[in-house]
This record gives sequence, C-alpha cells and structure tokens, in this order.
Amino acid sequence: MRKEYVTTKEDKGLRLDQFLLKEIMKDQSRNHVQSRIKSGNILVDDQIVKTGYTIKGQETISILDFEEKQLDLEPVNLDLNIIYEDEDIFVINKPQGMVVHPASSYHEPTLVHGLLYEADKLSSINGIIRPGIVHRIDKDTSGLLIVAKTDQAHRILSDDLKSHDILRYYVAIVHGVIHENHGTIDAPIARHPKNRLKMSVQDQGKHAVTHFTVREKFEHTTLIECQLETGRTHQIRVHMAYINHPILGDPLYGHKEDKKDLGQFLHAYKLSFMHPIKKEQMTFEVDLPDRFKDKLDELRSNSVS
Repeated sequence: MRKEYVTTKEDKGLRLDQFLLKEIMKDQSRNHVQSRIKSGNILVDDQIVKTGYTIKGQETISILDFEEKQLDLEPVNLDLNIIYEDEDIFVINKPQGMVVHPASSYHEPTLVHGLLYEADKLSSINGIIRPGIVHRIDKDTSGLLIVAKTDQAHRILSDDLKSHDILRYYVAIVHGVIHENHGTIDAPIARHPKNRLKMSVQDQGKHAVTHFTVREKFEHTTLIECQLETGRTHQIRVHMAYINHPILGDPLYGHKEDKKDLGQFLHAYKLSFMHPIKKEQMTFEVDLPDRFKDKLDELRSNSVS
C-alpha cells in the first residue's frame, strides 16, 4: 500500500526532503525523512532518488508503507541522576564514562538503556537507537543533558538548539596558562582527514563558535568556563587544542601524558532554556564531580601563585 501526492508548479525548485517536511511529513525530523528517502521508501515517479533531488513540478511522490523496527534495547537500572522530570522532558546529570547512546561498535549499557528503565515514553524523532536524545556530550565528559519524552517537545528543543536559544556552559581544566581573561574561538570543524576518530579545524568545516572565560590560573594549567554557541562534535576539545590549550586528560586531543589519564576534565555544569511546552525559562546547575574537585585541590596546593 502507498500514499501518493502530486507536486505543483509552486513546488518547483524545492528539495524533496524540504517538500516532504513542509507539506506531508510535518511531524517528522529531517533525519527521519532523509533516511526514508535513502531506503527507497519514498519515490518520485516510481524512481528512487537522492534526498537532495530538486522537484520539477507535476511529479508523483509515492510514500510506501514503512514499519519502524521495534526498539530491541533492554532497560537497565543505571541509577541515573535525574535533576528534573515532568511529562515532557528529563534533565540528566550524566557521569563521566557513560556513553549517551548505543552504536555498532559499543554494546555496553548506555544512557539510553537507563532512560528506558526510568521513562514510560521517549521521543521517537531520533530513531530506535537514540530515543529522547536531543543533544549529546562525550563519554568522558560529565554533566547536564536535556532528554525529550515527546516528539513535540523534541522538535521544539531541536529548533531552539539550532537558533542558539539553549545556553550550555562547561568548566574545563586546560594545559598552559591563558593570559587573556576571556576570548572567542570562531573556527570551522570537520572530520579529521587522516584520523576518523578525531575532528579538526578545517576551512571547509561547519561553523563553530566557543566563548571562554578564565576562572582560575595555576602554575601550568588554567580553569576556564566555556559557553557553546554551536554544538559540533568534540567542539570544546577541538577548539582548545587549536589554540594550544588542550583539555587536561584528553586522550585524543591532549598531550602524550593525557593518554594515561581517565578522561578529560570537562564538565557541562549549567543549562538554561525555555521549557518547550510550558514556555517557562528554566536554569539548572550541578556541582563538579569529586574527581574534578580533587584535581583542582591538587593544582591549588601545587600552585606558586
């Protein structure tokens, strides 16, 4: 069984995925629509096309029956640190060492497994592997995350992320003494051309902006606060390494001795956003993990300043 739609002259020039999101699949995410096009589930004049196909007008768009795979992840009680919960969202304080969602190369329990244990429902917009996940932080980064329970909340939060209306603040310990009190790193980020595990600053990369403020200086390191304007993969880690102040303990972008550490000293300590449904401004802040506090105590005791 299929549903069919005929495009008009007014639709000419639109990308296929744009047309579908605008006219037919308004309640779906762009990723979901694109995945259905790529799977051959959406046809133009009975032909499989690419997601960037440009509509010419007077064409028949066919949407075939599509059954989502059932989520086969088992709920796991991970004793998540839930900072806030209502019928629409969670705010979670993720510990260092916890992966946010499963992947083909990672089969241990993740935040998603723990969310499935805690929640009766999670948004479906990001598919069966990432239910509820609006944004991510790295495995070895600790701190605050927003999780959506409903698709409506997820769509609104995703739009707010894109328009920079969700404010995300981090604290980090970096190598070297930063002499400026504050700064902005505006440098595009893309996948590293040689090491696929890494990201790097490249001219053809995606726009990325990180603001930082110095909180405290030590003998060989600096405690900083960062605010993300954009949210690229590994953004703070890449940007700080780019200005020769990599994050302490970062095994991927840091110094050689960092490979022996237990992960980077980077913590998402504060979130401020408009509740997607209640339209109330919400701000959450969490304390530093004990490991982070202990490192600061050590640095202070060794500092000559």
